[in-house]
Parts: sequence; C-alpha cells; structure tokens
Amino acid sequence: MCVFFERTVTYMGILSGLFRSRDKPENRTSGSAFSFFFGGSTSGKCVNERSAMQMTAVYSCVRILAEAVAGLPLHLYRYKEDGSKEKALTHPLYLLLHDEPNPEMSSFVFRETLMTHLLLWGNAYAQIIRNGRGEVIALYPLMPDRMAVDREVNGQLYYEYTTSADDAPTVKGSIVRLKPSEVLHIPGLGFDGLVGYSPIAMAKNAIGLAIATEEYG
Repeated sequence: MCVFFERTVTYMGILSGLFRSRDKPENRTSGSAFSFFFGGSTSGKCVNERSAMQMTAVYSCVRILAEAVAGLPLHLYRYKEDGSKEKALTHPLYLLLHDEPNPEMSSFVFRETLMTHLLLWGNAYAQIIRNGRGEVIALYPLMPDRMAVDREVNGQLYYEYTTSADDAPTVKGSIVRLKPSEVLHIPGLGFDGLVGYSPIAMAKNAIGLAIATEEYG
C-alpha cells in the first residue's frame, strides 16, 4: 500500500510538472527563481526605462529603431480571384492602419510608440475598440508597465490593465479586465512566446555601470 501511494505521488508530481507551462506567463526561466526586473544593478544605480533613456546610447538605439519601423510602408492587401493581390483601399482597416489608428495620433506615431514600448519593456499593447457590429474602429496604445497577463482556471488568457488619473481627469485609478480579443499584444523575445522580457532589464547591469561612469566623469 505504501509503495502504491509513493508511486501515485510521484506520478502526480510528473503530471504537475508537465502542465506547469499552462500557468501564468512570467518573465523568468523555467525552473529558476531569477526574474528580470528593473531596479538596482551591480553598480548601485537604479535602472528603469526612464533612467536608461537618459543614456545617449540607449536613447539613440531606441529612437532609430522606433522611427525606422514607423517609417516603413504599411498597406492592407486582399487576394484576387486569380491569386494575385491588390491594395484593399476601401477596407475599413486600411485607413486605420495606414493613416490613423485613433483620432489622437497618426499611423507613424502609433507604430513609433508601440516599437518604443517593445524595445524598453519587451512587450507592446494596444486596446482594440470595436463598434456594435464588432468591427475595429480604433487602436489605442497601453502602457506595458501597467499591464498584467494571467490565466483563467480553464487556461484562457486575460489581461488586467491598471488605469491612472494621468489617462483622463475622470479616472480615479482602477483595474480593467480585458479579453484577448480586446488587446493587440506584440511580445518580444521571451521564454513562453506569450510575454517578452525587457531588453533594458536584461542589460541593467551594463546600463547601470554606464550611468555610474557618466556621473563619476
């Protein structure tokens, strides 16, 4: 009986290990307690996305990459009956992607903002606004440092976004729960393909050393 119990416990442990990948996506290596967060570095300097952008090398890299991606042509195409494709100029999404994702910014600014978020935090998020018929009518960037990705009991992903009074004067600050169909999520390089890790957080020791060297000079 004891042998059977021990084998059962071992079998359940193996199963739990197999299904651990269905847990909440995290920015850590499997089986490791080390996480990639902003904060203190080995040089003693605190490194975050804003302090890193004060370094000319980081700022220049982010600006060049963000502007280069935002400046690329973005067209929506549709396939014709003969297998060729043409620009879908009359499609509602063409104007949204090519010209104006929302009334507050152009396509260039929108893509530049999302690319900046991707380079600093490793993730870019945008809220998808739909009309009553389910058609996409706007895309609004969301701050990655206020977004959390988690799973339901049944394994379904969902997003939780913390609003701030900076978003609008009427916003007091609360947590908004969004479905995957309501979020455009572009993850960077990561361990599970769901949440990317921040390049700045990964290089925080090198950036912290550069900050300390600049202050010493």
